[in-house]
Amino acid sequence: MKRNEEFIKKADALFPEIYISEIHPEKIVNFKKDETGDAVSTECVDFTACVLDKGARLCLDFGAHYVGHPVLKLSYEGSHPDAPAWIRLKFAEMPCELFENALEYDGWISTGWIQEEQIHIDVLPCEIKLKRRYAFRYLQIEVLDVSGKYSLKLEDAVICASTSADVCNISEYTGPYQELDKIACNTLKSCMQEVFEDGPKRDRRLWIGDLRIQALANYATYRNYDLVKRCLYLFAASTYDNGRIAACIFTEPEIEADDTAMFDYSLLFIPTLLDYFKATGDIQTVRELWPSALWQIELCADYFDENNLVRDLDEMGWCFLDWNLNLNKQAGAQGVYLYCVKAAIELAGVLNDAQTKERLEADYTLKKKAAALLWDEQKGVYISGKDGQISFASQVWMVLGGALDTDESTALLSRIEKISGAEKMVTPYMMHNYIDALLEAGLKDKALEKMIYYWGGMQKDGADTFWEMYNPENPKESPYGGTIVNSYCHAWSCGPAYFLRKKFFRIV
Repeated sequence: MKRNEEFIKKADALFPEIYISEIHPEKIVNFKKDETGDAVSTECVDFTACVLDKGARLCLDFGAHYVGHPVLKLSYEGSHPDAPAWIRLKFAEMPCELFENALEYDGWISTGWIQEEQIHIDVLPCEIKLKRRYAFRYLQIEVLDVSGKYSLKLEDAVICASTSADVCNISEYTGPYQELDKIACNTLKSCMQEVFEDGPKRDRRLWIGDLRIQALANYATYRNYDLVKRCLYLFAASTYDNGRIAACIFTEPEIEADDTAMFDYSLLFIPTLLDYFKATGDIQTVRELWPSALWQIELCADYFDENNLVRDLDEMGWCFLDWNLNLNKQAGAQGVYLYCVKAAIELAGVLNDAQTKERLEADYTLKKKAAALLWDEQKGVYISGKDGQISFASQVWMVLGGALDTDESTALLSRIEKISGAEKMVTPYMMHNYIDALLEAGLKDKALEKMIYYWGGMQKDGADTFWEMYNPENPKESPYGGTIVNSYCHAWSCGPAYFLRKKFFRIV
């Protein structure tokens, strides 16, 4: 890996203030599964000191999603404890997690992410502050064993909740769909820590695909511009040896790029930098990071064939686009490249770099012309890969990349909905790009309708924060082999706060 110590110093100087608040549980809740298998509350009682014997179980509801360190105040009732108390703690962002058995999970994401603890308590009374940070609304406490001579007593519980979002600085939103905006803002707040994390439950890293969306929502809400600037410097500070920007960055124990490289994510550093400039006018940061941004385009040369077309996935490596595991990425990657080169052209203009701007414009023209090779005249859509796959992702990124004019984009996005068998979108990340493409094509009413349907579906399903993965046709779907590791608060789903405030109603 390659390190730029000067950029790391700049990022360290922008380390955010972390706001801590103590949150107590609002009530005790009991859940059971209904006929559909969903968890429903059967009883709610006020939180008071609880006496617990062996086998007892209670669930604390903190009223909303928080990120932080739990603290339990425990004592006993009866004789002096003659043996340790043994308890299991389960932390849940959604009630469904309380019914999942960690021992039955057999997915490809590590079980280390499962939010459970078992603790032996040798001395009572005591106060236990967990060293590990958790993301949750519900805390279930189960007594695995306790001596018959005494009972365990829960005196109090609290979350020392953390965020770098200054809630006093948030722009008030007074337009329609305020609940969607509130949930989106809460999602963003939970993910704003020392960096913009992708998910505070999992993976707790700085991912550039998430950052691009978080930054847009942040500009319309909490307006922590320095946190975006810090993240941009971190990406440029730790890269691969050839200068490629990694898909994500580890921040502990030191700054280090992950070994995950993605064609689209590296390129998305460019529009993220452009969005930052538009929000702040900070030309100095753009000047310093421009070489890193521009180099991502240079590194893509080998990904194109003699026709200036992105090679198919087997030759190109991993391009993310979405968590649809059947998705072919060739056409979508071509669109992403066009989208990012457009942003680079604009940045070159900002910097008065006429020579680079002219070169990028020539490259854009060639790649746009090549995109036509993926157009199926008979079906009126872009196809992808050797099998000619049709997907929403391909059309969306071609529209965002400017492969078609506005009228053609409007027709394309209307046409794709009528094609049966087209590969669909399964993440809020891809849905965000779809909404953006609809707006780009002048389909504002349809964009709003789709946003309300998709994010409103999560709201109806009880979301306090928006999720990493949501398929309205299969809400319990997971790309990881089990929903116990799904993230129910995920950065790339905070887009409604941006769209509602900046695109649909322009309240701020």
